[in-house]
Amino acid sequence: MTDYLRAVIDMIGPSDDRCADAVAWLRLESELGRSLPADYKSIADMYGACQINHHLYLDRPTDGWRDLGTWMRRTSQLWSQEEVVRQGVEPHLDPRVICGLPTITFGTAQGLIPLAGTDQGHLIFLAPQVHEVPDGIAVLNRELEWTGYALPFAEWLYRYLTGEEMCGWNSAVFYPGPVHREHLPTGPGQQTRVVHGPPRGM
Repeated sequence: MTDYLRAVIDMIGPSDDRCADAVAWLRLESELGRSLPADYKSIADMYGACQINHHLYLDRPTDGWRDLGTWMRRTSQLWSQEEVVRQGVEPHLDPRVICGLPTITFGTAQGLIPLAGTDQGHLIFLAPQVHEVPDGIAVLNRELEWTGYALPFAEWLYRYLTGEEMCGWNSAVFYPGPVHREHLPTGPGQQTRVVHGPPRGM
């Protein structure tokens, strides 16, 4: 059985900016009313705040300008004001069906929690369940269509980086060669740093 957390780390490469702040995570989880997946926290600690392979943004708590908790709150507040279920939507695109929820809320223990986003307009959420599998990934794409992945975050990210369609239909983005990381400024005087992962034969 594949250890997808290990596979992601091996693919992206080591980080010289790892920051594990257990207190910050506990504070954020207390605010959310639930724990966040361990694989997600490990990946965020190792690589946030950065943009991975030109599109996917990943942050972590206490990262100054790019604090994960602040982004989660703002994103949840924004989407709480939007109509997220289209009239007459087909069941396989209805987030209530995908996540087994009577109503969709954001940033709550029994709702959808934003984990990451892309510059293509995709938002990646943690759902209490996806297709009856606990702690799955629900994605809202730029066409405001929902897709569910009954996978842990590390496996979702691994498949995303290997070019599978992980943000809905026709969403695959693949860059051959080493994974490209841009570590983003989180405070005054900092600059973007570009790092490449190890060769991956792709």
